[in-house]
Amino acid sequence: MTAPLAVSIGDPAGIGPEIIAESWARRRDHGLAPFFVVGGAGVLGAAAHSRGISVPVERIADPAHALNVFERALPVLGIEDVAYSPGSPDDRGAALALQSLAEATRFALLETASAVVTAPIAKAQLAQVGFEYPGQTEFLADVCGLEREDAVMMLAGPSLRAVPLTVHCALAEVPSRLSQDLIEHRARIVARALSRDFGIAAPRLAVCGLNPHAGEGGRFGDEEARIIAPAIETLRAEGLDVTGPHPADALFTPRARQTYDAALAMYHDQALVPLKALDFDEGVNVTLGLPLVRTSPDHGTAFDIAAKCVADPGAMIAALKMAGAMAARRASHG
Repeated sequence: MTAPLAVSIGDPAGIGPEIIAESWARRRDHGLAPFFVVGGAGVLGAAAHSRGISVPVERIADPAHALNVFERALPVLGIEDVAYSPGSPDDRGAALALQSLAEATRFALLETASAVVTAPIAKAQLAQVGFEYPGQTEFLADVCGLEREDAVMMLAGPSLRAVPLTVHCALAEVPSRLSQDLIEHRARIVARALSRDFGIAAPRLAVCGLNPHAGEGGRFGDEEARIIAPAIETLRAEGLDVTGPHPADALFTPRARQTYDAALAMYHDQALVPLKALDFDEGVNVTLGLPLVRTSPDHGTAFDIAAKCVADPGAMIAALKMAGAMAARRASHG
């Protein structure tokens, strides 16, 4: 890789800083690609101290310097910082989280960073300092000049890849937000990304139904026959390997998971519940369809356990590993 990964610090009052520091401490064990953190040098040092680990922090002036610093210290770019106050989020910490996210994304767009890895944010806290997006996925789509429908959230772990086709909305709104065009559009993005970024030559997609038993022939709803099945037929006619609509209660069993590379779910919890049940400590949120690589641990800020030495760094390590692998694959294919 010719450029390091850029890591946004997330909310400094959450577990983000300590799992970033812990990931650096375990960098050799997991073969992590070089990365640097945007801002929060003091926070990172204090978070490492709270876990009782030795993590020297070294400020850098340019992303490229991280390649030389990474083996001896955790590189941090930028002088922005706040007092470390685990479990007590405030506006200053939210402002640091937002600035770190924006700068890390900018480095990736400039290609001085090979990918963005985002630590967890508190959306409500960020809203207090002007963040107007439902989540980081929508922010990244906007910054990259894309429609929100073009940025697709995929949750990925060792056991499962799952994509919610509708994301941050009330459950009651899901049926009205679903459309044949939405399913087709996002399925194409997922198939392209699995091929380009994950090296799967002929991706297999399994599509969930919306209703119990996938509607049971219309007894429990007509969305499967009216919207989902026609979308699947169109995608098949284009040569994609797509099956469904499947009853969601049977699609995530061990045997069923062997038959597809990614499951397309109709709403947020239909995708995230099985992923978190199977792979909580190694689950990664990866945004598909962007001109840059972006991953994140698939969990929140966990303010209640910050600095208590119980936060598992597994998902952050997995996010860093996935970002490095995706960036390397993109670089090798041009």
